[in-house]
Amino acid sequence: MEQQNTGLRALDSIERAKLGIKVFNMPFDEAEEVIDAYASQGDYDPASVELFKEQLDTQRHIQEKSVELFSTGAQILRLVVNAVLKNMPSPPGETSKS
Repeated sequence: MEQQNTGLRALDSIERAKLGIKVFNMPFDEAEEVIDAYASQGDYDPASVELFKEQLDTQRHIQEKSVELFSTGAQILRLVVNAVLKNMPSPPGETSKS
């Protein structure tokens, strides 16, 4: 990524971490407002602020997809376990319940 000398400050890693913790559980629109309010208090490069917002949005998208994958995996595991239990041979002398 090419960096241009605009005379404005970029959000450094400490500031991004603090903002990230502050907006962690907020809806994206609300988080965006908090980030904009923080950036308006300093002389920050708008491109670095937008990049941070994009990174935050990407992280949230990844988290949402990981929850979906986890849920799908749990459903698959439940189906497999139920199928295995249903198809296990009964011990001699017991009648089948299915």
